[in-house]
Amino acid sequence: MNMEFYRKLPIPMEVKKQFPVPEKLAKVRQKQIDEMKAVLEGKLDKLILVIGPCSADAEAPVLDYISRLRTVQDKVSDKLVIVPRIYTNKPRTTCEGYKGMLHQPDPNSDPDLLKGIVAIRSLHIKALSETGFCCADEMLYPENHRYLSDILAYAAVGARSTENQQHRLTASGLDVPVGMKNPTGGDISVMMNSIKASQSSHMFLYRGWEVKSYGNPHTHAILRGYVDKHGKAHPNYHYEDLYDLYEAYQKSGLQNPGVIIDTNHSNSGKKYMEQIRIVREVLQSCTYSGDIKKLVKGFMIESYIEDGARKCTDSEVYGQSITDPCLGWEKTEKLIYEIADKI
Repeated sequence: MNMEFYRKLPIPMEVKKQFPVPEKLAKVRQKQIDEMKAVLEGKLDKLILVIGPCSADAEAPVLDYISRLRTVQDKVSDKLVIVPRIYTNKPRTTCEGYKGMLHQPDPNSDPDLLKGIVAIRSLHIKALSETGFCCADEMLYPENHRYLSDILAYAAVGARSTENQQHRLTASGLDVPVGMKNPTGGDISVMMNSIKASQSSHMFLYRGWEVKSYGNPHTHAILRGYVDKHGKAHPNYHYEDLYDLYEAYQKSGLQNPGVIIDTNHSNSGKKYMEQIRIVREVLQSCTYSGDIKKLVKGFMIESYIEDGARKCTDSEVYGQSITDPCLGWEKTEKLIYEIADKI
């Protein structure tokens, strides 16, 4: 094999024993998961907001940001379920070579997976213990999910992973809501097939074990726009797009039809300020159609303390993204209250 076996990392159970989730916090986590599931099942008339930095690059500003969300959540708890983003894997960035906190706890350092595993688990536990928020992460590498499986409230499968069978099979065995993004090419049928696979039971190989999953009925769609063969971004959050997805769900027989609108990426063309307008348009579409209102379960918004983004080689700006540009805190706070007022 053309690789070096560098060192054997601790198994997830060992890491969980070293950094356990107290029973009291486990109950807080389950309450948040149950609330999201009730929204996705149509039993609770609220919207889900998966919101936060494009990438969790450093502990201090991420916890600062999440603590600000806590104050807002307490004021809008009758309308919104806020799930902060702590995205710890990030291989596709403007910060050359940076793969996220899991690989590099310090963005300017060489990769250190052992320190990274400790850093991401510690961050998620601190977020829960200090703010009462159980958070979301992207399931970029299914085999890594077990290091966080007892602390996450939500998992997203990205546009480049939604076609991958291992992601689909793993999602079918999770006990938290999982969002499947449409692929980068925009083929909605691929996303629907991914949801169908994830809602089904499977026997498969996982980390050297033969396992059986029972299906995840809370797997749902995330629309994030797409890119054509010329590299041009196209949105898919407009009224017609949402109604097309509604009809696709009606034909599919899938459980708990639902979509979360990713307001950044190809939907915004990575123009972070467009996220505000996109949210407003989707909410307006919900007022036109009861079918769309039932289908739309929330938004995924990229937001941090400071507007925009910087390169990792630039001078450090506290709470500013080093990956995709994000909406700053003042605009984010206003947008959350606006969403709550309109639903």
